[in-house]
Amino acid sequence: MDRRRFVTRLSGAALAPAVLPGFLPEAIRRLGESTAVAHSRGAPLPLTGMPDAYAESLAADEDFWEPIQRAFDVDRTLTNLNNGGVSPTPTHVLDAMIRDLRFSNELPVRHMWQILEPRIEVARRDLAREFGCDIEEMAITRNASESMETLIFGLDLKRGDEVIVSNQNYPRMLTAWRQRERRDGIVLRSISFPVPPPSQQVIVDAVAAAITPRTRVIELPHITNLSGQILPIRAITELARPREIAVLVDGAHAFAHFPFTRDELGCDYYGTSLHKWLYAPIGTGFLYVRKSKQKAMWPLMAADPELDEDIRKYEQIGTHPAANHNAIPIAMAFHRGIGAERKYARLRFLRDRWARRVIAEGGGRITLLTPLEGRDSGGIGLVSVAGLPVNDLVSWLFAKHHIVSTPINHPEFSGVRITPNVYSTLDEIDGFAESLLIAARKGIA
Repeated sequence: MDRRRFVTRLSGAALAPAVLPGFLPEAIRRLGESTAVAHSRGAPLPLTGMPDAYAESLAADEDFWEPIQRAFDVDRTLTNLNNGGVSPTPTHVLDAMIRDLRFSNELPVRHMWQILEPRIEVARRDLAREFGCDIEEMAITRNASESMETLIFGLDLKRGDEVIVSNQNYPRMLTAWRQRERRDGIVLRSISFPVPPPSQQVIVDAVAAAITPRTRVIELPHITNLSGQILPIRAITELARPREIAVLVDGAHAFAHFPFTRDELGCDYYGTSLHKWLYAPIGTGFLYVRKSKQKAMWPLMAADPELDEDIRKYEQIGTHPAANHNAIPIAMAFHRGIGAERKYARLRFLRDRWARRVIAEGGGRITLLTPLEGRDSGGIGLVSVAGLPVNDLVSWLFAKHHIVSTPINHPEFSGVRITPNVYSTLDEIDGFAESLLIAARKGIA
């Protein structure tokens, strides 16, 4: 693939201009330049499915990543290491959304409802292709919480039916299940596993031990928002399917963070946000429901019976801006232009750069609660410093070093969650490592 074809594919120019807004020329040039650098060194230019060795070889290549970093307009006077909460979106994606908002505002009843809203089908198509499902199984939502609560409240459950969760599930999902527990009389069974676990099998065994004849649902995160541990979803779905147990997967931090497809997971239900690792605008997500399961899964907001087996019944949320979800294809083009394996390798490289250094130089006072080896984690790292309260350390990092991080306080562990992203620079990563080492050696008084 030559550079012209690559940039054309990246910008979505193969689509009709009326269907998909184009990239800003500057953004196309920057990402095109970074890929051309790799090509000039003899590297191939596939968009997906790259060999791991090739992705790893580019992870530390600053000539490749620097133009990508410049696609984001961020405040470099602060070091943002909480991209797991919500990430900035590339400037050209934000500009496309703002343009559509302005266009909507000119005549909303026509421009928004009749011209822009139908383009949601492009977002549906692109997400379905990336996730590996049929377009009639992909609903566009506003975030992972909306997707997962649609599933949690959409299943018909009777008093006494049991649901397995973990105590590392996202708090909002646990709150939703506890409401069903109070309202419907279902029974929650919560499992626990070490951080980090000695093996993935430990997690599978904990789920298996919690299953009883009354178990109807298992709801777990694909990757925890706490330590960044990736869970063995495939093994859990294979455990559950013969027993006719529904497995609901919370992929809030997974999609576009590391490469996978629906068939690799074997799941029937999946919800995620797109404003974390896909870099789509704030207020975008998706809900996957396998076609054969749609009729029995109620929508969160009422839909006509004619939509019983239509994935769009999960999108009946009233008036909402079309601009947000119409920018999803722009973000997807950016993601696919980088390449899923290249992106995953870069995120792990950034994590390893600070994590391995602080462990080696921390004098035994710094502990990492995220596995570093293999593919059981990604860009998220959870770190603790002996004797330093987590909240105090987070406040000190911001006040003294202008570093934004996330305190994690769990009944079984605690630490500072660090989530850089593709726009993070090596200077920022190294600056954080230096600051943490200062805290470990001299304290934060």
